[in-house]
Amino acid sequence: MQTGKINVQTENIFPIIKKFLYSDHEIFLRELISNAVDATQKLKTLSSMGKFKEELGDLTIEVSIDEKAGTLTVKDKGIGMTAEEVDKYINQIAFSGAEEFIKKYKGKSEADAAQLIGHFGLGFYSSFMVSKKVEIRTKTYKKGPGTKAVKWECDGSPEYTLEEIEKSERGTEIILHIADDSKEFLEEARILSLLKKYCKFLPVPIRFGNEKTWEKIEGEKDEKGNDKYDEIEKPRIINNVNPAWKQKPVDLTEEDYKNFYHELYPSTFEEPLFNIHLNVDYPFNLTGILYFPKVKRNIEVQKEKIQLYSNQVFVTDSVEGIVPDFLTLMHGVLDSPDIPLNVSRSYLQSDANVKKISNHIMKKVADKLEELFKTDRADFEKKWDDIRIFIEYGIISEPKFYERAEKFCLLKNTKEQYFTFEEYKKHIGDAQTDKDKKTVYLYTSDVQEQHTFIETATDRGYDVLVMDGPLDNHFINTLEQKFENTTFARVDADVIDKLIAKEDAMPSKLSDEEKEKLKPVFEQAAGGTHYTVSFESLSENELPVQITRPEFMRRMKDMSMLGGGASYMGNFPDAYNLIVNGNHPLVSKINAENDEESRKRMARQMVDLAKLSQNLLKGEELTSFIRRSLSNL
Repeated sequence: MQTGKINVQTENIFPIIKKFLYSDHEIFLRELISNAVDATQKLKTLSSMGKFKEELGDLTIEVSIDEKAGTLTVKDKGIGMTAEEVDKYINQIAFSGAEEFIKKYKGKSEADAAQLIGHFGLGFYSSFMVSKKVEIRTKTYKKGPGTKAVKWECDGSPEYTLEEIEKSERGTEIILHIADDSKEFLEEARILSLLKKYCKFLPVPIRFGNEKTWEKIEGEKDEKGNDKYDEIEKPRIINNVNPAWKQKPVDLTEEDYKNFYHELYPSTFEEPLFNIHLNVDYPFNLTGILYFPKVKRNIEVQKEKIQLYSNQVFVTDSVEGIVPDFLTLMHGVLDSPDIPLNVSRSYLQSDANVKKISNHIMKKVADKLEELFKTDRADFEKKWDDIRIFIEYGIISEPKFYERAEKFCLLKNTKEQYFTFEEYKKHIGDAQTDKDKKTVYLYTSDVQEQHTFIETATDRGYDVLVMDGPLDNHFINTLEQKFENTTFARVDADVIDKLIAKEDAMPSKLSDEEKEKLKPVFEQAAGGTHYTVSFESLSENELPVQITRPEFMRRMKDMSMLGGGASYMGNFPDAYNLIVNGNHPLVSKINAENDEESRKRMARQMVDLAKLSQNLLKGEELTSFIRRSLSNL
């Protein structure tokens, strides 16, 4: 038996590993199985090159728990190790066997060698985070002197033992004697969940225990003539070794893509809108499938649905930096060996390749959206309400995406018509140009609540856009910066003649003196300092009193609620304009009324109707209005 000390720089290496090497202790299982996959892939590579001439046999990796013995075992039938290799790769921390293997066989079978996962050499030592003792039992595929099976054992201190043993099968077993504070890793349900999380798509079959199923007994029926079934146990294989993203797009149907979506998200019942299959081998390697889901209004709930893999090993579902922020709303899988990771493979490091990959993904998404728009515009318009949030988010956050998106980003009006930016500009022509030669894009954030204002605008021949999405405040600000000499105004921000001011103003039927006399009456009826009363010369057909909210104040307040703009604006009270139509017959009637109480009552009724139309009449005011209205019947 050989004894010795592991070749490390400090005897405190194990406490460091246990506390700081990995953020989550559960990662140990991923690392051990990744090593087992490496060993298996190496053997397959050697076999394909003719350097290993025996039968490969069943290469399934087995994971097992012995609760009584307190052990968890990961067993492979891969390349195995000699005593010399154990000393080299295990006793000298951070020496990567996979790295050396790739260099050795580079050019001969690079495609296979590239499948090797281990790049850090510390993966095996993650087992000490959860173990009081670790054993390695291994037998190399090689023949001849120095190739006997060996057992390595270490109790978490730098001391180890290494001795020859009898072992009939080629490959390696890692046996973890689970520590008292980590007994959760002896529970079948816990291990099964980790295997499904980290190893769901590894390229080598992984078996974990058995699962019960029912199998029809051929030729046997029960007394009612129904088929008879036997309950049987069969090996539980937890992974799909050939996931859709590793296959060629030409070999997959739309049904295959949908099935894979539900394999990724088994609790999701909605179908994705469409997908993008990525397959890049230059200047970096990247494969994957991204799906456009139906996004609900709560954006944050939709994030962290893209799973990042490195050669089919799950790394993280936090892909900031790899994927442009606006595309984190997408779902799916990305797999790249070229994304640099730190020692635990859990956090991305800044790197030029990452930015290239991010830009490429953005380009591919833009290509797909433009293709869908050009190929079947009618279908694109049907899906617009579901995909607009991706495109608006991209336009807000990525200037390069705007350059592509302006070709297929759509604006929808209240008549359910869709226009590109260029088309809409032609659609409204000069009709919505004010006296200062500025084009005014009218919009509504709620078709039902702002119906009166929409109707007034459309009666005047103006077009109103529907901008009711969660990002539209930011989106509008971005478009105002992009469009020349253009402003956006919510249709209820002011009376229409103020929103699109023309040279030929309508004359007023009230004199300035009459307006000054009436103003206090309407101020009292409004009841509150947050209403600013003003008189406008409008058409007789328009309402006698309208309540509007200044565009700038409302927009700043809305943005502050979303965490943008001036955050202090959120503390300001709401401010409204109460606009009296000086040309309306009812206003003229109040002006002509000599009885002060009648004037107040009529003004109060008009103001309350205006408040009611804006959902501003509540509580005691609403009750009083209803009683007053009923008494006049």
